[in-house]
Amino acid sequence: MCTLERKGNVFILTLTGPGEHRLNPTLIDSIRSALNQIRTAVTTTATSSSPSALITTAHGKFFSNGYDLSWAKSSESRLELIRSKVRSLVADLISLPMPTVAAVSGHASAAGFILARSHDYLLMRRDRGFIYMSELDIELLLPAWLVALFDRKISSPAARRDLLLRADKMTADVAVAKGIIDSAHDSAEETVEAAVRLGEGLVSRKWNGHVYAQIRKDLLSEVLDDIRVNNTGSRARL
Repeated sequence: MCTLERKGNVFILTLTGPGEHRLNPTLIDSIRSALNQIRTAVTTTATSSSPSALITTAHGKFFSNGYDLSWAKSSESRLELIRSKVRSLVADLISLPMPTVAAVSGHASAAGFILARSHDYLLMRRDRGFIYMSELDIELLLPAWLVALFDRKISSPAARRDLLLRADKMTADVAVAKGIIDSAHDSAEETVEAAVRLGEGLVSRKWNGHVYAQIRKDLLSEVLDDIRVNNTGSRARL
């Protein structure tokens, strides 16, 4: 499902296998378990952590093609279980005590793109793949926490419109031009290499990971508040 490798103080989490890496409870739990391993490995006291960075990437044609709809749509309870787990995964990334970089090696659609954009930085290969928010095409509503996340991560209203209200499939170069992702690279290998260089550069700043995470949580407080509301069931939305 996923592997975790450590190169110095850079952790590389890779979604494995040749498939679409669709998000189902098994894969999400595997990713969250890896994040917990990272958190445990770097935390030295209640107030400090070893300077580190996370790179998330994937094998094959897809970074992630979103929800495992063939599994989820068999019952409303299954669909809500996946939604809940994705919310918790996003909250885990927001609270992780280190910079995070997504190295998108192929198609990133719907919840797969949400996973990628939940990282601090998003790098993507330009020779294959696109980003795509399919909710308009498949008639799913957007949750409040996701709208808040994209408000913070994508500054251009026109870019958010094209992504969410046109359901455009965007290549890396188009996404860079619109300010949706950070950079484009010529292959999957070059994308991961660039992500590792970025991660190593961020580690060299020797920031306190807990301070970094708290600032990120403050910046994304509305996202976390909406996730908490959804997870308690006080104001359920798709």
